[in-house]
Amino acid sequence: MPRLSVVDPADASPQARTLLGKVERALGATPNMMRAMAASPAVLDAYLAFSGALARGRLSAAVREQLALVAAVENSCEYCLAAHTVLGERAGVAKADLEAGLDADASDPAVAAALRFARAVIRDRGFVSDADLADVRAAGYDDGEIGEIIGAVALNVFTNYFNSVGQTELDFPPVALPAKPGAA
Repeated sequence: MPRLSVVDPADASPQARTLLGKVERALGATPNMMRAMAASPAVLDAYLAFSGALARGRLSAAVREQLALVAAVENSCEYCLAAHTVLGERAGVAKADLEAGLDADASDPAVAAALRFARAVIRDRGFVSDADLADVRAAGYDDGEIGEIIGAVALNVFTNYFNSVGQTELDFPPVALPAKPGAA
């Protein structure tokens, strides 16, 4: 059962209604996560602004969705895993890469390097090794793109935590989280 309430757009504050309207026009629906964020228009506005800014960066939508899957797995966020599986498909990520992304891998070696780097950022809370940084650079990413990977991690950690705290009700087809290594 959800622990944070969702806002009905018809009953939302004027600012929240405007933001939710933008979401509806962009996605054709208003996901429960954003309806829950609308309880604080500042939270929803911050999420949309950060997400929108990263969408204007150099990383493709497909790569950003694969990064989101890595974060969802690392943070055990079922809502984000389900959402970004659907959004990844819409962005053109092949089914095999959606599955490989659950283990921070991809058919494209450069994308795989970005996913492994994102996983290291999450696991090491930003304190990545020189080798982690050298690996992502060797795959062709410059400092701007590395910054965007870190930005994508930060945005997705926020949504992972938001949905985990709120136990947001799934409005995407469920996807099973892979078992963590060493978990019984």
